[in-house]
Amino acid sequence: MGTGTFVNERSYVQNKRPRFTGGFDMPLLVSVVALVVFGLVMLYSASWDFSLGAFEDPLYMFNRQVKWLGLGVAVALILAFFDYHYWRRLVVPAMAVTMILLVIVLLTNEIRFGAKRSIFDGSVQPSELAKLVAILYLSVWLYAKKQFLQDISLGLVPLGVILGVVGGLIYQQPDLSAAATVFMLGGLLFFLAGGDLKQIGALLIIAVIAAWVVSSVSVTGRERVSDFVAGIKDPLQASYHVRRSFEAIVNGGWFGVGLGQSRSKFTGLPVAPTDSVFAVVAEELGLFGSIFLIGMYGFLLWRGLVIARRAPDMLGTLLASGLVIWITTEALINVAVMVGLLPFAGNALPLISAGGSNLVATMAALGILFNISRQTGEGTISDDEWRSYSAVANLRWWNGRRSVSRARRAQRANQSTT
Repeated sequence: MGTGTFVNERSYVQNKRPRFTGGFDMPLLVSVVALVVFGLVMLYSASWDFSLGAFEDPLYMFNRQVKWLGLGVAVALILAFFDYHYWRRLVVPAMAVTMILLVIVLLTNEIRFGAKRSIFDGSVQPSELAKLVAILYLSVWLYAKKQFLQDISLGLVPLGVILGVVGGLIYQQPDLSAAATVFMLGGLLFFLAGGDLKQIGALLIIAVIAAWVVSSVSVTGRERVSDFVAGIKDPLQASYHVRRSFEAIVNGGWFGVGLGQSRSKFTGLPVAPTDSVFAVVAEELGLFGSIFLIGMYGFLLWRGLVIARRAPDMLGTLLASGLVIWITTEALINVAVMVGLLPFAGNALPLISAGGSNLVATMAALGILFNISRQTGEGTISDDEWRSYSAVANLRWWNGRRSVSRARRAQRANQSTT
């Protein structure tokens, strides 16, 4: 692969399809169930007052979330038994439908929180679907083009076009955080698939320039960056949303004020059931409860990467890696925003925040992850053959440097003895 990064493909033995082992990955299943139950409990605590004031029903948002969860579980079960290899035939129509939905969003006048992000009276956010479909599409595309990724005209340029179209449509809503997430996931998958290090470096430079341009041109981007910088210098000068989050976290202390006893959700914490649900967790369950939640996401990430490591082929590796990293990155961004470590973004806390589109998309991703975990292949490579998945670095280049270094050290040692 030259000087590029490399993820070794686990090729199938000809005419031997992978077989289903029948069982679900139990550690992954336990972690998902734990997060779902935790999410329902915290959502009820964070939403009952908001639901009572907005809908005259304290259970409105909770009941709505349970309905979406039922749909998400059904989708996850279907995808858990749907061979992920068939996505090679379905990603193009899936991407076409997603693009149409993104265009429809821009053509409608359904504005919520200053942006056009949803259709059907706020019930569906196509940008959440776009993140999932982008991972599927890019994984299949990179798997098919893996032999040509070192050619910039066949690797980086087409990747840039794909990300530019999808991310551009999302940006027009505007949904800066979702667009940035798509770009980041695209770069990560290109890295895992074996993209050349020089191309990856160029991609990073382009991403930094694009982020600077967006933050300079977009009014929303300028405000968020300005508030973030001010908050880093002095937390009291952070945005109103982040300041209220700080108050909730500080009030929670080590052990929290008790489940259901949060005061910030009554006194001005914006959108407590959705973007700010982590602040409610921190206030009611304290630092230990927050660490427990973050630990559950960490366990989910670890298990997803184990599944990626054991996937029967490179397509499974790319899909599993992209999907689990997407879910945990969304969680990381949400938490980082609430503690003032990132500019404000609208990323949901997966399986916790209220919101049907994100919940169903996340459950769909987990269903595909379960499907990958259920498959074994005759062509699965051995541990000795598996190279560089975790670091995805060019070991030949690195080993070459180390061998030269060792040779020089040996030469110097001989000179010193003589």
